[in-house]
Amino acid sequence: MIFSIGLIIGLISITALVLFVFAKLVSRHYCRNVQDGSGYAVLITGCDSGFGHQLAQCLDQKGFVVFAGCLCPQGAGAQSLARLSSSNLKILKLDVTSDEDVQQAKMMVEENLPKKGLWAVVNNAGISDWAEIEWSTIEDFRNMVDINLFGSIRTSIKFLPLVRAVKGRMVYTSSIFAFFNCLNMGAYSVSKRGLEAFADCLRVEMASFGVKVSIIQPGNFGRATNIVKMKTSSDIWEKLDEDRKHTFNRQYIDLANEYFMSTCNTGFKNSSMVIDAMLHAVTSARPKRRYLLVSAMDRFFFQLFPFLPTVLTDAVFSLSPMYAKRKEMLYAK
Repeated sequence: MIFSIGLIIGLISITALVLFVFAKLVSRHYCRNVQDGSGYAVLITGCDSGFGHQLAQCLDQKGFVVFAGCLCPQGAGAQSLARLSSSNLKILKLDVTSDEDVQQAKMMVEENLPKKGLWAVVNNAGISDWAEIEWSTIEDFRNMVDINLFGSIRTSIKFLPLVRAVKGRMVYTSSIFAFFNCLNMGAYSVSKRGLEAFADCLRVEMASFGVKVSIIQPGNFGRATNIVKMKTSSDIWEKLDEDRKHTFNRQYIDLANEYFMSTCNTGFKNSSMVIDAMLHAVTSARPKRRYLLVSAMDRFFFQLFPFLPTVLTDAVFSLSPMYAKRKEMLYAK
């Protein structure tokens, strides 16, 4: 009896493995690789600078018709992009918080679509800021979420029918702070965690239509993109009411500002790792669901972090000298 049960389990396991391998081979055969973008279009948001700016140039070089969404079409970033690219790249005025801008962008895309259609939308537009939660206002949270989360949702809903028609790609620029909760990144983490929840749900829904959804999770690329908002400890201090000034005190604000800025300065100097991941998500026959983009030294920690019990993830921060100093300095005069 035991032998028979073991034999049945073994046969089921082998059959499941064979079916899995077969399914992978079939999906590999039918997935399209579009290294040559001729005849396809891609829409990218947030092309004034940073990742979007560089990705637009790369996809233009690969033959795609690139619709580069820029907040300031007449600004230096957009004009530089237009000057360095081919006639296949078209600058769009696109504020992702504006329904009117998104609608106008869709009309322009539809009027200028190449014969193979809109292959991908790269939802890259975003902002970053840092502050402890009690240093923030509801407006700080609203502004962050409106751009980083609702901006991507607004653009996605509008352009999904075009991408679905060609069984293309939806790509979202998230962050390690979508799952790595730490001091000073509350509003940013809220926006990126929401973005990943949206992208995960969309991926499940779009699988029936043959549309692939990928999430890009960059680590510390502040130096490479200048996305981090620079501010002084005085900027923070002046926003606090008297009660919070008593709680946090000026010395701690100075220390927190110095620590955060020094951390940003240890990040990657160039964004080639992120651009390569974005290119893979757009052009590969088998794009990844997630691209974790951190140093080789940090990779194991960040891959493990989301699966640790909360008691352990919270305890990680107690090991930081900064957190120890913070506890000592709170309420200090």
